[in-house]
Amino acid sequence: MPRKEPDPPHDLDPLEGGLKHNPFAALRGKVEASPAPTPPPKPAAAPAPAPGRVSVRIERSGRGGKTVTIAEGPGLAGRPLEPFAREIARGMGTGARVEGATIVVQGDQRERLIVWLVERGFTGAVAGN
Repeated sequence: MPRKEPDPPHDLDPLEGGLKHNPFAALRGKVEASPAPTPPPKPAAAPAPAPGRVSVRIERSGRGGKTVTIAEGPGLAGRPLEPFAREIARGMGTGARVEGATIVVQGDQRERLIVWLVERGFTGAVAGN
């Protein structure tokens, strides 16, 4: 297959001297003369609820014999669970989803999930059955 010939240089190619006018040159003096805008103040973030007890247990019933790890308890109440489940899935390399007020992680991940929760500030993470 023969090689394709390169395209000829374009009329307005700035490297070939085609573009002679800078459309933003008139704005240069205005930007330097005006003071820098101050960013708007950040709204005060609501303090996160203090982490409470989180029970971690495994379950097989009603799941076709597959083992899942369940995290539930008052420590998860008042928190957005969907982003938290995505963070668990990425951080632990497993599947995780929200069912009601619980987080369901695929497989028997009790020890790993407890360590992961303690690293995130959940001091009351305990293993169930």
